[in-house]
This record gives sequence, structure tokens and C-alpha cells, in this order.
Amino acid sequence: IFFRAPMAVAAGTHPLDPLTADEIRAAVAAAQAHEALADKGPLRFNFVTLNEPPKPALRAFAEGGARPPREAEVLLLTPQSSAVYRLVVALPDGGVAEFAKLEGVQPLASPDECFLAEDIVKKDPKVQALMKERYGVEDMGRLVCDPWSVHHCGDTALTEWRGDGAPGRLIQAFLYLRDDADDNHYAHPLDMVPVVDLYKEVVFSIFKQEAVPAVPKESVNYHRAKLASNSYLQTAFRENLKALDILQPEGPSFAVAGNVVTWQGWRLRVGFNYREGLVLHDVTHGGRPVLDRASLVEMAVPYGDTNAPFQRKCAFDVGDYGLGYCANSLALGCDCLGSIYYFDAELVDSKGEPYTLEHAICMHEEDAGILWKHMEYRNGHSEVRRARKLVLSFIATVVNYEYLFYWYLHQDGMIEYEIKLSGELSTNLLSESEQASGMPQYGTLVAPGVNAQYHQHCFCARLDMAVDGPRNTVVEVDVEPLPPGPANPYGNGFAPRKTLLRTEKQAQRVADPSKSRAWAITNPSVINPISKQPVAYKLMPFTKGSAGPTLLTGPDSAVTKKAVFATKNLWVTPYDAAERWPAGVFPLQSDGGEGLPAWTAGDRGVEDADVVVWHCFAVTHVPRVEDFPVMPCEFTGFTLKPDGFFQGNPAIDLPPSCVGKSVKSCAPK
Repeated sequence: IFFRAPMAVAAGTHPLDPLTADEIRAAVAAAQAHEALADKGPLRFNFVTLNEPPKPALRAFAEGGARPPREAEVLLLTPQSSAVYRLVVALPDGGVAEFAKLEGVQPLASPDECFLAEDIVKKDPKVQALMKERYGVEDMGRLVCDPWSVHHCGDTALTEWRGDGAPGRLIQAFLYLRDDADDNHYAHPLDMVPVVDLYKEVVFSIFKQEAVPAVPKESVNYHRAKLASNSYLQTAFRENLKALDILQPEGPSFAVAGNVVTWQGWRLRVGFNYREGLVLHDVTHGGRPVLDRASLVEMAVPYGDTNAPFQRKCAFDVGDYGLGYCANSLALGCDCLGSIYYFDAELVDSKGEPYTLEHAICMHEEDAGILWKHMEYRNGHSEVRRARKLVLSFIATVVNYEYLFYWYLHQDGMIEYEIKLSGELSTNLLSESEQASGMPQYGTLVAPGVNAQYHQHCFCARLDMAVDGPRNTVVEVDVEPLPPGPANPYGNGFAPRKTLLRTEKQAQRVADPSKSRAWAITNPSVINPISKQPVAYKLMPFTKGSAGPTLLTGPDSAVTKKAVFATKNLWVTPYDAAERWPAGVFPLQSDGGEGLPAWTAGDRGVEDADVVVWHCFAVTHVPRVEDFPVMPCEFTGFTLKPDGFFQGNPAIDLPPSCVGKSVKSCAPK
């Protein structure tokens, strides 16, 4: 069962509602009509999105004040002049409120540009000649070109290749062969890596090994149409599975009004944009604020192979491609089970045409096991309550990888964020220095002749906190043994040690599982009447999957200079509407130093302030053979748990639920 709704019911319903298709058209028309762009040639639109009002304006509106101006932010390229322009367009009238040419930046590579890069490579005469000469391949339909941003490592031969002073807009393509459209091309990597300039629409550089390497030939497939072709893996579906259906005959327990969701004491507003994908706004429980805004705002995915050309293999998937642009249209019964509510999203293509991504966000309830239980052993009476959780999710395919993003709201006031990683490993041939041994130095052989390199996925969530009000303080909580002495005569003492994080630099912290380290976002002005302590929500790292290290690249590497955010697990900053992207607004081809390291250099105070918590966490992936040809999900994530926010267990009012369609089953002998 499913229900579907567009992300915005009507223009201007609420200042945070995403833009409608009509509003996108109005913003595009205003840009196309702007006199400063009249002689710039064809316009290539990068994004059109809501220009979100700042929080003070939103708070004033919520308290009965004036509605903030509704505006669209437009970013576009003029390929003929290799330039970038930003406009802010007033809606609905279409007046241009701001106009600027942006110097020295490269916006993300849009979906159309990624397809353009592949088309350029396949049509390039040099590539065609090399494919025939080296591999005997003339059918360019067999060639697959994965478009990757270029992590240039200061290589001016790439960034300044044109010689006319104009910037290049670069994409590198990792190449593969396939037998047909369903074949797993990652089992057939090639050694050639062309680099494309998306402005000039040419291939200007091609890396290749000196000697032509052998291309792996084995069929290693997962596609339902290709399973029977496998060389050594399973060739037929297993047949011993019984049906498992998720039914809610009375429908779900949530309610939806426009983009506002209410469920089990929770209330929140759902948003979506081209870059972050799913965004949660105005999250409250029982009418009390918890979060003003929450989303995933950046990822750094460095690869650890030092052999050329892989020193430049590192993607910033949020800033380089946009998770919203990469989002899937979710399938009922596969991506989501049960009574499903879908939100659609409106996006824009490079020509300025709006399009609807149907089923961009899935919302449903899930059984979450036992929430609480106690049996009085003296008489055998048991009180047990099953939990359910509200799930809001979307899935993004960023070239080879799938990222599955889940926000979970629980009946006990807890919030969880989980990321599942699936899809395919980005594979390559052995480098020339590895061929004699037949073994990779910086990866795992996942199929005959196929290397999957060691890499990390470093995530950053931006949590604009509002625990029981706009002014919060972050406290680090470590649980430590007490020193021996009069207060601990038997040596059994241990207790939490709390450290107030008063400034931005003091609040740059790393997780420590050995101390059960957590960070409490407290409101010192609201005291819990039971504990006599400030109300709080506790940020608990690595509650999904295993704990992992921070960024592993060296301090002087180009990766680290761009991904400073990933060197810590916690950053805290005072709210600033302009501070949204921890690696900077435009990480594509940047030299680094922007975002969090620049903002926090002044060491602003964050005590009793409107704080933004930036939580960074990583999956360090040493690939396994079992991760190929398609990867079973890896997991990571964190929890926001109420800590003195309530006066007791907020879920004791759940009714008994030991009824339903469950049956006792006996296994056959």
C-alpha cells in the first residue's frame, strides 16, 4: 500500500517548502532574460533550489511575524566563456534580487554533465583509436566510462592545460568493457583513464600503462538476466524462501499535512534538495524543539592507492555530484515494505527544464523489536511492549556506489541516523609495479585480475540543535575509573567526567570508545525536575556498524587539505546561515582550507549559544572477495538519545501488543 505526494503542495505554503515546478520555471526564465547573460551563449543550469530563509526570519514567522521572502537560488554555467553565475530570484514575480559572477570555483558535476563526459570520451577519435589498437574493440557501445571528479593534487598540467588562462572543468573517466547492457563491467576494468574538459567538451589527457595489460574475461554477474552466465559464482536463484509480508490492515499511525509529519509525539517538516537530498526541519517532541535542521552535508571518499593515476582518485560525493541529483525513484515492495508514504521531488536539468523525481523519499513504520520488558519473577507476570519506529529514507546511486540513508524516530524519544553502503566496488587492473607479483599493494583481488582498492567513506552530518530552545551548550561525557584513594577504597568506583566545550577549537573532538565518550547537547536554562540537571540530548557515535578511525590520509596530502572536517568526529560552531558546507561551497577542484577549518579559525564561543553540531564518522573499507560482484550492505551511523529531556520513560503508556497474526511454527524434522 502506498500514498504519494509532491514535496510542495502549493507555492508558499510554508517558507521551507521546496520549489514547485512552476517556481523553477519562473526562476529559469528570469535567468534566461537577464541582460548580463544575453551575449554569453548557451546557458548550462547547475541547480535551481529554494534559497532558505535564515533562522531568525523563520522564528519570527512561526511567532506570527511577516512571511520571509520566497526566493530561488540559481547557479548556471556559460561554457563558451568558462564562467559561473549565481542569481537569487524573487518569487513569484521573477525579479532578480542578486546577481554575481563567481570567480575561481567549479560547481558540482550535474547528472547531465556526467552523461556528457561519457559521450565525449566515447566519441573521441584518440580514445576510439586506442580501444581498437589495444583491445581490438571498435564497438563503443561496449565501453563504459565512470565519471569521477578530478582530485588534482596540484597537478597544473591538468588544471591549466588550456594555456589561455581560462579554467578547465575536469572529469576523469575510469573505463570498463561489457558484453551487453546488463553485464557487470566492473569485472572487466581497463587501464586507460581519459580526462575531459566539460567546458571545451574534449578529451585532453589519457593515462595508460606502457604495455597493454590483459583484460579480465570472467563473467562475474549479479543481474537477474546474467546470473546463468557466471563463470564460477551461482548460476540460478535459490528456491527455499517462503513469503514474508509486512501488513498494516488499519494503515499507518503517522499523519501527513503537506510536508509536515506527525507520529507518536513527533512533529517534523520534510525537505529535499539537489545537494543534501532528504532534510529534516523543525523536529519537535511533545511540542518541545529538538532539532531545527538535520541533513548529511558532505562526504570524502579517498582511495589509498599511491600508484598513478589513483593519487587523484577521491570524490566528495555531496559537493561533487549532489545526493539529491543522484537519488533513486524508490520501488514499492523492494526498497520499502509495508504501508508506504512517498514524497516526490522537483529538480532541474542542465537546460533549465524541471523534472519530477517520483518516490524520492520513502516513509513507513517498522517493527523495532522489544522496547521494554520486565517479568516479576516472584509471580511470573510479564509486562512487555514492542517498539516501532518511523523511517524516513532515500537512496542515492553515486556512479558505482549505493548509499541508503535512514532517519529513525523512536517511541522513546530517540533519533537514529543510519547509512547503509551497497552497490559495486570501483575496480581497476593491477598497476605496472604490481603485475610481476600478481597481487595488489593497496587493494584486494575480488575476481581474477580485478583489484578493489582500500578506501574510506567519511561522512559529515550537520545537526542544527535546538534542545528545548535555541540556546544550547555541548558537554563531552567520558566514563572513567576513579583513582584509588579515600573516595574509592575498594577500587570499584567509576563515573562520568563532564567537560564543557566553550569554544570552537575546544569543541574539535575525536571519539573514544574506551571511555564510552558521548557529547551531550544541553540546555542550561531548562532543568529536569527529577535529575536536577540541564535537559539534554546525547550524541552517541558509531551506534550503527563498527567504530572507525578518522581520515587516514597524511596531514600534508591534498585529500586532507580539502577534507579537514573528517579529521575530527565533532565540531561545534555558532549558527551562521552562510555556514552550510564543511569542505566549502565548491569542493570540486578546490585546493582546500575552506569550510570548517576557516570558520573555526577565530575560535568563537559556543557556550549557551545557538549551536550547530557537525558529526563526522567514517567507514574504512578493506574490500572482501564477498563484496563482489555487488556488495552486501555495510553499516554506520549515530544516535541522538534523550538524556534528562523527559521525567521518566516516555514510552510506558504504550498499550500491550501481544496480539496479531503471529503463529507458532514447528520446524520440520
